[in-house]
Parts: sequence; C-alpha cells; structure tokens
Amino acid sequence: MLSQLAEVDVRPWSRLLRAVADETRLRIVALLAQGELCVCHVEAALRLPQPTVSRHLGILRAAGVVDARRDGTWVYYRLAPQPQPEIQAVLDELVRGFVGRRGLKSELVRIKKRTGPGACD
Repeated sequence: MLSQLAEVDVRPWSRLLRAVADETRLRIVALLAQGELCVCHVEAALRLPQPTVSRHLGILRAAGVVDARRDGTWVYYRLAPQPQPEIQAVLDELVRGFVGRRGLKSELVRIKKRTGPGACD
C-alpha cells in the first residue's frame, strides 16, 4: 500500500491547489467561470492594478488553470481544460460553487458594457 502511494504523481494536484489557494486568484477563477475575459475586464471587476492582475494570471497560467489567447495587443483568458479527468472534476466542482452567486454575473455584464471592445486602450 505504501509503495503504491509513493508512485502517485501529486504534482498536478499540488499545482492546482497552490494556484487557487490565493483569494485574488480564486476570485479570478470565479470571474473566468462565467466566460472568457480580457485583462482589462478582470482589472475592472476586481478593482486591482494591471501588474497585480497580470501576475496572478501568470501564476494561474503556469499552473495550467487558465489559457490565454492574443488578439492584436489584447490578451484574453479563459479556464483551461484539465489533462486529467479527476483534476477537471475538482476544478468543475470549485467553479460550481460560484454559480448563482449574487452580483457576479450582473457585475460582469456591467463591466463588459462599460469597458467593451476597444475600451482597454
């Protein structure tokens, strides 16, 4: 039994759990659970400066929690599919905890309307 435990690769679990163990990163995951967002949308939603948001997004990206795509000068982030079904299930369950939280979705709609395409200039 002990030898089987030693063979378990816990690194993917450790990366995920360390990445979401921070309050700001957890809030970013909650926002991205609603859909893809530009960095400026995340900044506006969390009322944080761009360097802080970018640092946290970088940590989430390095851990494989989020994916990024570039569109011109803008970078858009979304939750990344997880390579292991068990880890995907944990992330899905975490995200499910944010569903229906009062204000989250309406705040995103407000932010997207206010900032909108081209407003990140």
